[in-house]
Amino acid sequence: MKPLLAAMLATLALPAVAASAPASIASPFPGFDYDTPHPFNVRDLVMLNRVGDPQLSPDGRYAAFTLRSTDYAANKGVTALEVLDLSKGGQPVPVVAKGASSPSWSADGRSLYYVAAADGVSQLWRLDFAKGKGGLDLAVAKAPVQVSHGPLDIQDYKLSPDGKSVLLSYAVFTDCGDLACTKSRQDKRAADKATGTLYHKLFVRHWDTWSDGTRNQLYVARFGADGQLPPEPTLLSRSIDGDVPSKPFGDASEFAFSPDGRTVYFDVRVAGRSEPWSTNFDLYKVPADGSSAPVNLTAANKAWDAYPVPSPDGRTLYYLAMKTPGFEADRFGIMAMDLATGATREIDPQWDRSPGGMDISADGKTLFVTADDEGQHPLFAVDTASGKVRQLVGDGEVGGYSVAGTRVLLSRDDLKRPADLYTVDTSGKGLEQVTHVNADRLKNVQEGDFQFFTFKGWNDETVQGYVVKPANFQAGKKYPVAFIIHGGPQGAMTNSWSYRWNPQTYAGQGFAVVTVNFHGSTGYGQKFTDSISGDWGGKPLEDLKLGWKAALAKYDFLDAGRACALGASYGGYMTYWIAGVWNAPWKCFVDHDGVFDSRMMYYATDELWFEERENGGTPYEHPQNYERFNPLNHVKDWRVPMLVVHSGHDFRIPLSQGLGAFTALQRRGIPSEFLTFPDENHWVLKPHNSVMWHDAVNAWLEKWTGK
Repeated sequence: MKPLLAAMLATLALPAVAASAPASIASPFPGFDYDTPHPFNVRDLVMLNRVGDPQLSPDGRYAAFTLRSTDYAANKGVTALEVLDLSKGGQPVPVVAKGASSPSWSADGRSLYYVAAADGVSQLWRLDFAKGKGGLDLAVAKAPVQVSHGPLDIQDYKLSPDGKSVLLSYAVFTDCGDLACTKSRQDKRAADKATGTLYHKLFVRHWDTWSDGTRNQLYVARFGADGQLPPEPTLLSRSIDGDVPSKPFGDASEFAFSPDGRTVYFDVRVAGRSEPWSTNFDLYKVPADGSSAPVNLTAANKAWDAYPVPSPDGRTLYYLAMKTPGFEADRFGIMAMDLATGATREIDPQWDRSPGGMDISADGKTLFVTADDEGQHPLFAVDTASGKVRQLVGDGEVGGYSVAGTRVLLSRDDLKRPADLYTVDTSGKGLEQVTHVNADRLKNVQEGDFQFFTFKGWNDETVQGYVVKPANFQAGKKYPVAFIIHGGPQGAMTNSWSYRWNPQTYAGQGFAVVTVNFHGSTGYGQKFTDSISGDWGGKPLEDLKLGWKAALAKYDFLDAGRACALGASYGGYMTYWIAGVWNAPWKCFVDHDGVFDSRMMYYATDELWFEERENGGTPYEHPQNYERFNPLNHVKDWRVPMLVVHSGHDFRIPLSQGLGAFTALQRRGIPSEFLTFPDENHWVLKPHNSVMWHDAVNAWLEKWTGK
């Protein structure tokens, strides 16, 4: 472990268990006892509480956040809202018990807005707190007030700086004149006994959802004297054929009020027929009263412009921009636009990282961003004048965060800890953990220690990876290995916690874990990231080979004769690829949602821009590019037992890819199994399915690596 990380973890250690024994933790798993010391496993993983969406009150005193717990019997997560008085510490106070999300403080800090269902429709609510001599009385809150009453689900929202208005996103039919029209059409469609849908253009389906013809559109509404919103908001994104926020993962960071509340900025990719092969998002401005149509501010850049952050004085619009059209993994640069002249400049051209999650200080002198960086995902402060970058919070992964005055509230996790909330000064001093939401659940858990290592990879360039020891590690013993290959491919295995591919679940089963951030990974400079495009089976494979060799030389507890390779998405592609071209070291493979046939992948996937960028064009123009590293062409050389996992709602890499691979394995007589989830997408999310996935994968690893 690196000295800085060790010191930090010691400083942030969980509080000692009280002398009086805490209450036992009820287990939904027969025969599994949380109160007995045990190695970490999936039954710990699925029941952990998850903090998210941290929001500081305007005065920086109160922290609101979501807390997701698992209702295992109902096979789902349940989200609640909690508030913590940072001046007093202690335990957070639950303020909304079930089904609430997206908290936002009112401008005066007296109320908390959030989204929750009313009669099956997501609406905006407000919770008012009583105020005493010492501040808000969190234990005394009035009954929640429903403030919106529309017929459609609110997709996202954002309050105006003065708290008098709110931006709302609804999924509507763009030719409808009001929200009721969309609702009427949806009800009519649901009642129709004919089930067919006629499509005229792509996307027919995206990620895990078939298109229903609606678009996320942006509206504005003003609160009345009674605090209620009018039944019909004002449409701001009129004439825009695109989604605000974007689908499938867009959020409220894609739109913003100006400081005076008179102007709204938003980003959108105008769809037309080219949406599946375009990454051309643009930024628009529109009067907040909807009196005129939106105006495109970034039409000159045909790549991605998004995530508007107005300066506090209203003169500058900060945003993130890419330079390469059609490339989703290009570096985001921080741009500043002079709103009076339209002139733009890049603030951070010298910083070879791709930032995201941007916010600004009250004085407008500092932008806060997160970015992958050498296996970590820190929080950075960027000087808006000079572009100078300094790290505020380093080791581990910083997730969501919120800034108020000189205080930052953030979520942080690492390879041994799920996320908790921390505060830090905007100077980077005084990092303090303020929640311990899983202290009881982790008190009896044994985890594996980890260490990063570097080696000379392709072209003698430095490549980084890490090793996680088994939870039951004993010096002098050798252990079987799970060699995990990350997805993306422009991603990385970082010092972070995961609820899907978590190294500690393998360490808890007695495996060591080895992973390599091969060429194409993020956090090592844009040239390093770019190097994978057009070379999926080349440089990354060389790095994996050299990384495996380096790990074996450095860590004598790794048993080279009992190792399996596992991967998902691009990692699944690479697993299929090495099954044909580098299968000698491996006792087994696990392939999750991987690409088996590169050519058919293009015609069956949803986001064509990705395939065209990675393969230098379309397969009908450049067929040789799709065949160069096509795993299907090496099936004759497959020999290693393989577990194939592929889910029915995965429209990014469709189910037929996994079925094709399983057919190849079975026809060749190679020991193989096929696990499918008809109700999951590119990820396995439901608690029962997660347990089944981990049990199946672990059983497969143990079967082929047992002595």
